Amino acid sequence: MHVVIAGSSGFLGTHLRAELDRRGHRVTALVRRGAAAPGESTWDPAAGTVDPEVIGSADVVVNLAGSPTLGNPHSRRWAQELEQSRVRSTEVLARAVAEAARSGQGPAYLAGNGISYYGDHGDHELTEASDSRGQALLTRVTRVWQAAAQPAVDAGARVVVLRTAPVMDRRAAPLKQLVPLFRAGLGGRLGSGRQHMAMCSLRDWVGGVVHAAEHPDLEGPVNLTCPVAPTNAEFTRELAAQLHRPAFAFVPGPLLRVGAGEMAPELLGSLNVRPARLLDSGYDFHDPDVAAVLRTALRADGGPPAR
Repeated sequence: MHVVIAGSSGFLGTHLRAELDRRGHRVTALVRRGAAAPGESTWDPAAGTVDPEVIGSADVVVNLAGSPTLGNPHSRRWAQELEQSRVRSTEVLARAVAEAARSGQGPAYLAGNGISYYGDHGDHELTEASDSRGQALLTRVTRVWQAAAQPAVDAGARVVVLRTAPVMDRRAAPLKQLVPLFRAGLGGRLGSGRQHMAMCSLRDWVGGVVHAAEHPDLEGPVNLTCPVAPTNAEFTRELAAQLHRPAFAFVPGPLLRVGAGEMAPELLGSLNVRPARLLDSGYDFHDPDVAAVLRTALRADGGPPAR
């Protein structure tokens, strides 16, 4: 296949491209500077420009572009950029995919998104058929982010919405921030600890996206998360155990709500998410629960084991 990727220089995009290369697919990276290699094509999402021939020649277009999720949760400017960067890139590619679809056999569109779409549902198990509720910042962002892909849907393209859970790997957030705290004995649960905390290992995130790209019968929302979502207390105990450290501390909910601002619902809300679409389509998870996810994430060489 010919796969076009926006956001290929980020942590997830780098690993996705490496796996696609390993599997023999041809990859073109959309870059915002001048193209410097045959496998690159310049685009400008702010200006709404992308080479239509590159999109038209693709079998799959993957959009992972967007500003970092980490930032100042009290900054309105940060929140606006968080939303606008995702919506702009998604719209530009959705329109290009739609134009290719109207001209003939257009590519599939794998549009990045997040599990925050669902909002806090308590203990209730969530699948791709579950509703979106609440007005938390990332929940609002994921709604408009998903809606931005609609032109491709309307044109009849195969569209997969990649509802990604936090990807656990020692080289990237959130583990990059959490591991030093836990090693210092400062790790602990957040609030009551009873809230479910969906997550995914890097190799299952990459594997799930490649699976979606290679299976033309898979479309619509797809949850990229391990099959068994732990509670925050379970995650805390497991991370402490694997690092051989105690974890007696906890951060009270009211303190988190003040300190984390609009991101507090991401820490205190409960997302008991299950990847029903991937499981039903035959994807075999390597890391189905928190113990397996953390074992893979904390490997000494820092890399995901080979499939």
